[in-house]
Amino acid sequence: MKFLEKRKKKKIFDFPSKHLNESLDTLPEIPLDPELSKNMERLKSAYKDCSDVIFREFSIGSSVNAVLLYIDGLSNTEEVDQHVLMPLIRMKDLDCDAVFECTKKEISISDLKEIYSISDVFKQISIGNPIILMEKETKGISIGLPKWEKRSIMEPDAESVIRGPREGFIETLRVNTSLLRRKIRHPLLKMKQMTIGQYTETQIIVAYIEGIADTTLVNEVTSRLNRIKIDGILESGYIEEMIIDYPYSPFAQVLTTERPDVAAACLLEGRVVILIDGTPITLIAPCTFATLLQSPEDYYNQFYISTFIRWLRYMFFFIALLAPSAYVAVLTFHQEMLPTTLLLTIAESREQIPFPALVEAFIMEITFEALREAGVRLPKQVGAAVSIVGALVIGQAATAAGLVSSPMVMVVAITGVASFLMPRYATGISTRILRFPIMILSGMLGLLGVMIGITAIVAHLCNLKSFGVPYFNSTAALKVHNWKDILIRAPWWAMDTRPSLFSNDSSDLMREASNQKPDPSKGGDGS
Repeated sequence: MKFLEKRKKKKIFDFPSKHLNESLDTLPEIPLDPELSKNMERLKSAYKDCSDVIFREFSIGSSVNAVLLYIDGLSNTEEVDQHVLMPLIRMKDLDCDAVFECTKKEISISDLKEIYSISDVFKQISIGNPIILMEKETKGISIGLPKWEKRSIMEPDAESVIRGPREGFIETLRVNTSLLRRKIRHPLLKMKQMTIGQYTETQIIVAYIEGIADTTLVNEVTSRLNRIKIDGILESGYIEEMIIDYPYSPFAQVLTTERPDVAAACLLEGRVVILIDGTPITLIAPCTFATLLQSPEDYYNQFYISTFIRWLRYMFFFIALLAPSAYVAVLTFHQEMLPTTLLLTIAESREQIPFPALVEAFIMEITFEALREAGVRLPKQVGAAVSIVGALVIGQAATAAGLVSSPMVMVVAITGVASFLMPRYATGISTRILRFPIMILSGMLGLLGVMIGITAIVAHLCNLKSFGVPYFNSTAALKVHNWKDILIRAPWWAMDTRPSLFSNDSSDLMREASNQKPDPSKGGDGS
């Protein structure tokens, strides 16, 4: 009240010059004035030079002046005209004391809210809800009619599968939450909403399954999000960088996905999913090293097929990380480890090469990385062709010019193919970054340098945590049920408990009758 008394000396409340540099959640609660003209002056002053903000003045019946306020492009104007303006203008004259309630009854929209302050007006129209303000009323009506252009649901390019769902998240938050609700229809799927960003006011949803997700984990995720103070959130990477435990680590500490089935599976494991309005990328916490090498398709194929592909993926992960370093170390310090015939062939190919093996490897790796990035940035129609043809042409030209040897081209090519087997982009970029320091160590110390590099990486991974969960906990914990989805993908009838790393509920995943191992002698149905 003291704040309002000080402002009575001025005819119009100077809202924009004083408070528009504040977040909408922290704006002072300036109540709506009974005089509609004062509210209009305040709002028009705040939205000065905003051509997309529409003020539609009209009369309810023929006695009460009112104004409809919305942002063009964010609200469904067709529904506003049909279900709001037309019924109100045609209303019969009523007692002024009953106009507000009669107005609410006349609007044939289910989502109606009462608002009481100027800041409430800003919040509601910014998310697409039109506002009605009336003469002699200190409250207004927010009408739930948001509508804006959105992208159609399609399969994510970065996480395509041969077998599995073909739908992916889009940039609209409520569409993404509906995709999750279609997967998990239980009322225990909770979705807490919050707003982050002083100017963007980006809506965030924290989704989890009550009773499965650990309450401590949910509270920790919510607490870290609430501590974020920033002007705006334009993509999930803003949030990821500010909530992880070790921001200087090259390894991902939050899982990212565009697939609703992956998010739903993580919710059933007891993890927390963070959905951000304006981006299809969803964050999942916590994250372990094993999850970064798992693909959604591992769970849609037969378990022996998935296990074989998973082993192949692990093997090529080490190839992608260590192949150039091992080649440089052996060629520089440990030639005796190579068969004589192979050693002579390599020596012959390197006879005209003016650079040592380390410099040669750096030239080829940097060139390959540049071609890879060029293929990503170019248009899709020519990107893949340019990257592949460029690699072939440059590799052949470099070999013919005597800058690099043929064995080095082959090693770099195998390394590049191995990096493409990584199911997560974050895993691939980590191996690409760490490949260079290990190459330097191998060029200086040989295989001893390679072992030092591996030891340093393993020590870092053992020290790494994601929201309190150790990065290697899934492989270090001596619990058999946690190993059923690490090195192998056990059959579904064998994975009868949830991972104890993320969930406080270790109950059976399936009913007892469904957990029986199939019996081929009885038709394979286990009955």
